[in-house]
Amino acid sequence: MKRAIVLLGFFAFLSSSSYSQTILDGAYIKEHVRTKKVVPYPPIREADVLWSKRIWRTIDLKEKINFSFYYPIEPIKGRLSLFDVIKQSLLVDGSLTAYSPGPAFQDDEFTTPLSPEEIKTIFIRKDTSMVEDIDTGEFIEVVQDIELGSTEITQYRIKEIWYFDKQTSSIQVRIIGIAPMKEYYSEEGLMLGYQPVFWLYYPECRYVFVNYESFNPKNDAQRISFDDLLSKRIFNSYIIKEENVYDRMIGAYAQGVDALLESERIKKEIFNWEHDLWSY
Repeated sequence: MKRAIVLLGFFAFLSSSSYSQTILDGAYIKEHVRTKKVVPYPPIREADVLWSKRIWRTIDLKEKINFSFYYPIEPIKGRLSLFDVIKQSLLVDGSLTAYSPGPAFQDDEFTTPLSPEEIKTIFIRKDTSMVEDIDTGEFIEVVQDIELGSTEITQYRIKEIWYFDKQTSSIQVRIIGIAPMKEYYSEEGLMLGYQPVFWLYYPECRYVFVNYESFNPKNDAQRISFDDLLSKRIFNSYIIKEENVYDRMIGAYAQGVDALLESERIKKEIFNWEHDLWSY
């Protein structure tokens, strides 16, 4: 009798253990994006490049088409925002290298890598405030750690090169760098603009972004990676600078609607360069 009870208990334990191991939040195991490999860029010779132009763009995450970069605000199972992916890769995995934007926030040439200590101070900063002591009524100094969250990153700046490859007779584009942008304020609390937190070398980012999926509003079974999202140009953006002799941004000589028109002019110029090569 005791032996039968022990066997029943043993089989019950095995059944409960196997049940807990087969819990699946879905109908199948998602492996496509997690095991995906980076598709390398095709090699290109300098002699094959007949024309090129360096462009800087801004991706505004407040636009609906760009929500896949911004959400989820808090990490959920199987999905992170792009900034949380970057944050985890810098602080936990160490698989990315961040570069300083310089004291004037104008350095986008990947000249100064940030040390792990400098990266930590970017993500976790000290804030000092005066708080009233309940017992004595005196104000005491309290130091708190404030973590940089994904909600504070509402723009990304990308640096890219457009070029004409005579071997394929087509215009191609390659992203060179990407920088999360953070709002900055005056002492009076007025919003002054955006500053890059740091720059990332995009060819290095591809090996990280390729294994993190972004949300697909059309089909949940066909989610794509952040690398696909950027490489396939599934986002909306506007040009803020083209390489010029003054090394100035559009905002330095055009404001408001004029800046948007200038951005569209540069965009149309790139399109027309390839279009004018052919006769129809």
